[in-house]
Formats: sequence, C-alpha cells, structure tokens
Amino acid sequence: MANITVLGCGFGTALAVMLNKNGHKVTAWSKYREEIETILKDREQKKLLPGIKIPETIVFTSDPSCVSGADIIIVAIPSKFVRDGISKIAPFVSPKSVILNVGKGLEENTYNRLSKVISEELPHNPVVVMAGPCHAEEVGRCIPTTVVMASEYKDMAGYVQETMMNPAFRIYVNDDVIGCELAPALKNPIALCCGIVEGMGLGDNTLAALMTRGLTEITRLGVAMGARWETFTGLAGVGDLIVTCTSMHSRNHRAGLMIGQGIDVKTAVDTVGTVEGYGCCKIAHSLAQLKGVQIPIIDQLYEVCFEGSLPKESVLNLMNRPSKHEKEPFWN
Repeated sequence: MANITVLGCGFGTALAVMLNKNGHKVTAWSKYREEIETILKDREQKKLLPGIKIPETIVFTSDPSCVSGADIIIVAIPSKFVRDGISKIAPFVSPKSVILNVGKGLEENTYNRLSKVISEELPHNPVVVMAGPCHAEEVGRCIPTTVVMASEYKDMAGYVQETMMNPAFRIYVNDDVIGCELAPALKNPIALCCGIVEGMGLGDNTLAALMTRGLTEITRLGVAMGARWETFTGLAGVGDLIVTCTSMHSRNHRAGLMIGQGIDVKTAVDTVGTVEGYGCCKIAHSLAQLKGVQIPIIDQLYEVCFEGSLPKESVLNLMNRPSKHEKEPFWN
C-alpha cells in the first residue's frame, strides 16, 4: 500500500477513487476550501464527476502540508495553475516523494513542458508524466483504460507503473518524456478544431481529415522540439488524439462544438471551463514560428480564436492550400 496525495479535485478525484479501490491511502488536496467543503458534504464531485460516489476513506483537505510523507504526489491541475499549486505545497514535500504529472498542457508564458515547471519548483524530486486516452468520467468508474508513463528516471516510471496498475488501468512505460508531454498537449488544439467542424455540421470525412493531418502537424512540431515521431503513433499521440477529438467528455470538443454553432469563442471557453486547446493553440502557433515548422490547421484555429476569423473561412483556407505530397520528413 502506498501513501498517495492528489493535487486537484477534478481528474484528481477520479484517480483518487480508483487508487482507493486499489487499497492505497489517498488524500486529495485543493486550494479552494469551498470545493473541498462541497465534496465532503455530498461525497461526490457533482460538477465534474456526477454520479461517482467518493468513499469515506479518501481524505479531502485544503491544507498544503498534506503532502508530507507521500510516496507519490499526483499533480492533476490545469496547466496555467501548475506552478502556483506546486509552489504552495513545495515547503512540505519530502525529496523522497515521486511527483506524477497527469496534466496535459504547456506553461503559457515560458512554453515549458509541465515536468520542467515542476522540476523548477521541486528540483530534488523525480518527476514522472502520464499520457494517453483517460477521461476522468471513465477512470472514476473503473472502465478499462490504458496509459503510458515516462520519466528521465526509468526506475521511477516503473515504480509508478507497478504501484498504480490494476485490471481496469493498464500502464505502459516510455522513455520519450518530451514526446509523452508534447503529444497530449498539442493534440488539444486539434480536438478543438474537430469540435468546431462538427458544430458546423460538416461530415465524417472532414473530421477524419482533421485528425489525420492534425497528427501530422503535432508530430512535425514535436520532433522539432526534440520528441521522437514514434511516440505520436502510440497512446500519448494517436490514442489521446482519438478520444479527445471524438468524445463529448472532452472539454476541447464541447467548446469547439459551441464555436462551430456560432457561439463567440470566449463565451464558449468560459462556459465549458478549462479548455486546454484554447491556450495551447496560441503557444503552438508561436513555437512553430520559432522552429520554422508549418502547422496550417493550428494556424487557422489561431485565426478563429484570436483574430476574429470565421470557421467557414478557415476551412476554405485549408482546402485551398497549394497541392502537396503526403510524404512528410518525420516518417523517414
């Protein structure tokens, strides 16, 4: 049995429920006292995980010292709040604790991968990252899910694999940390695009094309940033791309659906909540310019989200691009 603390009570609650069923001692932390009080009152995360009852044996707290003595600290916080959350618990973290980041994004101002953000705040702790298709709604109900763990500390990735794996949660290990962070982060703008085209009433052909060419774009950018292209063909890439682009569990997909139906971008994002693809679109757009990489789909999403272009115009712009050969450099 491991002593596990989960930071964040959204996806973190789903993981807490699953790990509690595994027999681990689980504590969940949120900096929002009101959120904790509501969960304790209802024993349910009604806003994000309705219908999933939370066992009394899971401790919920807003006290950052709860991380003291944890074997594993799971960071399940939206990307824009990761640094702030880690800074709050840092004084109480033992150097023996393994930090597992399950968030999928990049830091807005620095463009850093989240593992780097965490390491800057906790330089003495090994960091492991999780990627793959894993919607909270299904993890919390113990529906079969498969993910991948990656770390510069290979033994730590194996430790997390051994500790967290169960019949409903299969874990693989991968040593491409960069790819396992970039693929899940960069797929979010593509999922936002897929929601938009569905909201516009376009068909399966369009959706399939977006997913396929979107995979090409995020692989191209990922490779330019040091990832291996093979990682994008696995759970962290194709696996996560499929589930996020097609499922109504996906906040990116839901926000895109609203935008495609004519709702203002900011209104759609504010209504849905955390839409990682919205902020990551701007980051990816800037990174591609820095790296000299072409990402036309994400560039058109940037025009829709931040320059006021209409989705219909962006679709036409993509379809009217100059003729190309399908072969791409990263397949060589």
